Amino acid sequence: MSARRSRLDRLLARLLTISQDAVPALLAQQRVRVDGQVATARDLIVDGFSVIHVDGRVLQDQPPVYVLLHKPRGVLSATRDALHPVATALIDHPAAASLHIAGRLDRQASGLLLLTNDGRWSRRLSNPASAVAKRYHVVLQQPLNDDYVQAFAAGMYFPYEDLITRPARLEILGEREARVTLQEGRYHQIKRMFGRFRNPVLSIHRTAIGGLSLEPALAPGGWRLLTPAEADLVFLGTG
Repeated sequence: MSARRSRLDRLLARLLTISQDAVPALLAQQRVRVDGQVATARDLIVDGFSVIHVDGRVLQDQPPVYVLLHKPRGVLSATRDALHPVATALIDHPAAASLHIAGRLDRQASGLLLLTNDGRWSRRLSNPASAVAKRYHVVLQQPLNDDYVQAFAAGMYFPYEDLITRPARLEILGEREARVTLQEGRYHQIKRMFGRFRNPVLSIHRTAIGGLSLEPALAPGGWRLLTPAEADLVFLGTG
């Protein structure tokens, strides 16, 4: 299930297996309800999560599902793969087959991963204009210094994409540990940024996305459902 938008008459024709020309009569007789309200306009825009009744019978009542997962290392941010375990296999929920990844993590990275069946929500999350902050705990092979902080804040040129990364925040937590906050997600971005200093990354652990944080009590492989209100926390403090 997705949140793809459609005209009411087209959706009713598909769900009832009738022609679109037969829909106006149903609407004129006030036999159709959308989200609890009588619907009379055939061009009303609905989506996959609109609750639709005809003659009191439920035609569509599929709620959006939002999942917060503590992804372990070695698990792919994917729905299927022939060689590696995938994130959706960890979700024991009736809607698991309809979920997709909202913001990927590298296979060897761990931490907060979001999954949903709500396409509009995940597209908003991935839209650069949303500027959703993502926070990571990173362990390095070599010691850190203030040169890293300045370089991350200035942005780095990636010749393959021919772009300069957005300013990123790096906080030194220990000799070889840092907290990195990004507002984008370029391919292997954190590894490539530290690679400019020839400092290999030993581990990456995502701790937060926007206003959502990974709960300490949620063990690797653990997950829980988010309410729609909690899902909206991901956009707190963003652009």
